[in-house]
Amino acid sequence: MAEKTIALVGTLDTKGVEFDFLRRQIQGAGLSTLVMDAGVLDPPPFEHDISRAEMALAGGTTLDQLLAEKDRGKSIEVMAKGAALLIRRMYDEGKIHGLISLGGSAGTTIGTAAMRALPVGFPKVMVSTLASGNTRPYVGTKDIVMFHSVLDIAGLNFISRRILRNAAAAIVGMVLQVHLESRPDKPVVAATMFGVTTPCVSRARRILEERGLEVLVFHATGTGGQAMESLIGDGLISAVLDITTTELADELVGGILSAGPDRLTAAGAAGVPQVVCPGAIDMVNFGPMDSVPEKFRHRQLYAHNPNVTLMRTTPEECAVLGRITAEKLNVAKGPATFVMPLRGVSAIDAPGMPFYSPQADAAYLQALKRSLDPKITLVEVDAHLNDDVFAAEVAARLLECIGRGSRGR
Repeated sequence: MAEKTIALVGTLDTKGVEFDFLRRQIQGAGLSTLVMDAGVLDPPPFEHDISRAEMALAGGTTLDQLLAEKDRGKSIEVMAKGAALLIRRMYDEGKIHGLISLGGSAGTTIGTAAMRALPVGFPKVMVSTLASGNTRPYVGTKDIVMFHSVLDIAGLNFISRRILRNAAAAIVGMVLQVHLESRPDKPVVAATMFGVTTPCVSRARRILEERGLEVLVFHATGTGGQAMESLIGDGLISAVLDITTTELADELVGGILSAGPDRLTAAGAAGVPQVVCPGAIDMVNFGPMDSVPEKFRHRQLYAHNPNVTLMRTTPEECAVLGRITAEKLNVAKGPATFVMPLRGVSAIDAPGMPFYSPQADAAYLQALKRSLDPKITLVEVDAHLNDDVFAAEVAARLLECIGRGSRGR
């Protein structure tokens, strides 16, 4: 087996003793290490491979400039940027096979910035004082393993040594594992789902799997949409069945499950075949009923469960969503089809259900039609989104898009 190398990135000025211990644990397991110093204060306590000066230059400035300015926030920002750039370069050159870091808020910011620059599946371990709190800003959409340090990372003791040994064993185990599949052996389809669109997605998934495709289903909860967009950008997705575009509604209106402004852009930019539907655009998501902002208390609200409150989108909001969807599809470089169910877009947007509003759905469709480029295929289906006939239609349309994508447009 070729020698494997694990990169360590962090602030050796304040965490040098701990990094040295971690480095020796990894080397003791028979792997090589590559240490990057992101510190700016005291000299590092041991020889390393990439200096803080190199890190600063990669981040867009010089170490002397950082030392002169004495701005801790800027130093962290520069080193995080430099770490991400250098780590990605080393990954692309095949020089590293895993990445581990440790630290408090500064070290976690720098270490996880580098980790987020790496693709899903590449081993990443972060030992952090922040790992028991909200880790979303650090993990993002990547598979970063967060180890809670329990204690502050300030010297070695019987607790910290045990945790660092475990972290070292984890990254070593990840790197040494036998890779059974480095790339999928069949086309991979990304699909988006919510509880209120599950019947449609489940039926379409079965149809596609019967045709030999592998379907990855993403929960449209903000991070789910972001993860899908990230994997598309990494080139791991062959086609997209974006049935549930509800995250656009949260981004527009101010719900808690927004996937950000870049939702519904990666497939178009990459030329990946896509079929898009307005699944669950009838709702904006909030937490418990008492967490709904005061300005929305007069709106039509529905307690989905004790922890989730849904708010019905208005015809005016739906019209804006239709226009936004069309504009995002218009710039697609690959085959794109929009499929509209004419009898409701979610389980609770149906006759007798609380969010049933043909007027709002019609406003969405009309706005979409006004803005949609003629090159984008538009299909209207006289069915509810969760009807079997609609699921069969979107699956068939995606297979058609995949065929067009393989031959070029």
